[in-house]
Amino acid sequence: MMTLPFFICAGALFSAWRGHRGIAALLTVIAVLVLFVLFRLHATDVLDIDL
Repeated sequence: MMTLPFFICAGALFSAWRGHRGIAALLTVIAVLVLFVLFRLHATDVLDIDL
């Protein structure tokens, strides 16, 4: 699941390298949004700690 933002960023870098600036910017925004969602899922997850 965590590899998804990295693959999206790789696609954004490849798009920017090929000269497709609009697609690269869109993929960058999508990657940031995916990171926010993954962080929210991670930060609100209940820890199962038995002390």
